Amino acid sequence: MSHAIRVNENGGPEVMQWEAVDPGQPGPGQALISQNAVGVNFIDVYFRTGLYPPPQLPFTPGMEGAGVVEAVGEGVADLKPGDRVAYASGPPGAYAERRLIAADRLVPIPDGISDEQAAGMMLKGMTAQYLLRRTFRVEPGHTVLIHAAAGGVGLIASQWAKHLGARVIGTVGSEEKAELARAHGCEHPILYTREDFVERVKSITEGEGVDVVYDSVGQATFMKSLDCLKPFGLMASFGQSSGNVDPLNIGLLAQKGSLFLTRPTLFTYTAKRADLLDTAADLFEVVNSGAVKVEVKQRFALKEAAEAHRALEGRQTTGSTVLMPG
Repeated sequence: MSHAIRVNENGGPEVMQWEAVDPGQPGPGQALISQNAVGVNFIDVYFRTGLYPPPQLPFTPGMEGAGVVEAVGEGVADLKPGDRVAYASGPPGAYAERRLIAADRLVPIPDGISDEQAAGMMLKGMTAQYLLRRTFRVEPGHTVLIHAAAGGVGLIASQWAKHLGARVIGTVGSEEKAELARAHGCEHPILYTREDFVERVKSITEGEGVDVVYDSVGQATFMKSLDCLKPFGLMASFGQSSGNVDPLNIGLLAQKGSLFLTRPTLFTYTAKRADLLDTAADLFEVVNSGAVKVEVKQRFALKEAAEAHRALEGRQTTGSTVLMPG
């Protein structure tokens, strides 16, 4: 019998229980995969707490994983048993030894990328891809501000933005995280616990501001992030690790310089399979080339998912965190 983490009621990390489950056999358009690594992301916390309503209760959290195809259902022509695959997609269900998933959400893992790497970068790396290449297309000469620059998305996005020729400014919470961010392309890490990041951004840019802010923190940084933008700048608010953003009078965007604001999600940007494959291919290319290094910084046994969530929510993690089913 396979096992999975099950959440029977919304709440803290303690509501995640290790239970025996039968994933069943794949139906039409589905694949059954045996997972070798599972990614941990803040969206998993949002579903666990109920900030994002789960599909139902009980449910298995997790949006990202990598493993091997065991079986495919009727109508699945481009996958076969034995294929190495990865995904970063809803509905939740990744915190499991084996799971069923829609086959059109799976992408082949190329040679040179391990299952651990794939599980640690699919959601975060494809998020970085759409933010840098589609939400605001970063080009040489741009200046970008990335919040949580030592986090999972932050480390990937900082390297990628530098590779694209941008000047990278990032916020971090400790000296150790500042050093980590600096080593991964963030030219100007700002220790937000000691410095006002708006003042530092203005100083670094000689009063001009940045072209784009990538903000996954939400409530604690939102208004100040707008103050970091130059006229006509864009802010992509793509997460809320500090809490939901308060309602906004859009007239502020005019007052602060005819600014642009968007609240994008990976799931919209990869809803079409062609876009999913293109996004993943772009990510795999920059990783395989060495331009972006994906480092799994924390590993937990799958059954210890609660400990992984405590570390994530306690801001004790850097880079990618994975759960190991074996």
